Amino acid sequence: MRIRTESGIGHTTVSLAGRFDAHEIGDFRKVVDLLIGPGNATLRLDLSNVVFVDSSALAEMLRSQKAAKAVGGEVILVNVSDPVRIILELTELQQVFTLESRTDPTTTTS
Repeated sequence: MRIRTESGIGHTTVSLAGRFDAHEIGDFRKVVDLLIGPGNATLRLDLSNVVFVDSSALAEMLRSQKAAKAVGGEVILVNVSDPVRIILELTELQQVFTLESRTDPTTTTS
């Protein structure tokens, strides 16, 4: 999996590409743990190029959401690919995250 970060005012976007599974959790955690904190509590995860997620990836996204909420922020899932969207719907985790669409970054769904 490829991980790319972009910083903005009050948030950081982490773009993922490839398979997000148990083998990638360590690298993801190293990046995310450095990015979530006071003053930068909102993390945007761009999942447009993620082709697969497993339960450990879902757990890691939930852990990140919990960490962000602890400092007054949240994890926003951006441009969720179809394979990821299906898993989020099957597990009903789309209710836990704010989702932003590709077409309008100001539109969110829960």
